Amino acid sequence: MSSILSIQSLSAGYGQSEILKEVNIDLLPGQAICLMGRNGVGKTTLLKTIMGHIRPKIGKVVLEDQDVTTWAANRRAVAGIGYVPQGREIFPYLTVHENLLMGLEALPKRQRHVESLDGMYEQFPALKTFRDKAAGTLSGGQQQQLALARVLVRKPKVLLLDEPTEGLQPNIVQEIEDLLHELRDRQETSILLVEQFLDFAMSVADHCYVMENGEIVMEGQSKDLDRTSVREYLAV
Repeated sequence: MSSILSIQSLSAGYGQSEILKEVNIDLLPGQAICLMGRNGVGKTTLLKTIMGHIRPKIGKVVLEDQDVTTWAANRRAVAGIGYVPQGREIFPYLTVHENLLMGLEALPKRQRHVESLDGMYEQFPALKTFRDKAAGTLSGGQQQQLALARVLVRKPKVLLLDEPTEGLQPNIVQEIEDLLHELRDRQETSILLVEQFLDFAMSVADHCYVMENGEIVMEGQSKDLDRTSVREYLAV
């Protein structure tokens, strides 16, 4: 089976600083994979490079056998890459509904189906309750649900998630875990997850990669990886 997203010998950074060093990752259709590692090893840099916010120095980003390395971020979004960044980055002064409408803006007008918002309200009932409230007044968990819904409304082929459980209560973490399992089971989207919470990552992901100093130093099926060894790479 060919990859839906292939990261090939990717090196990237900021200015003269090289953060990623020839990273190779493959994401199969319907698969969930996780990238783990300490803070500062390059995980977020990788997601930003995949999304098109950072131009790689060498290497390729390939989506469904098409080289998208030079594409702008908005073109990648239209092609099917969705990104939920660390910190969520919702629009705090817009209402919940307006935030969801902004999620559709990445699509060509002919593909903007407002009725698809109904599916998000069914998936996240709290968002329906607070539909007309300013997004900045929501709790952290509700803001994370909104950030997810704003991307999922476009039905992305690939979903990039950066630390989705950070700062959330256990019940919200469980809701997000259940949602990702559901997405994976329905084969609606392939997921690349950056996560520090090992148990959550191992539960959601089929395959895990561990990064250290901008390089992949360990990988394998989640069920086969030695958790003690992985924890050593996560310890501060």
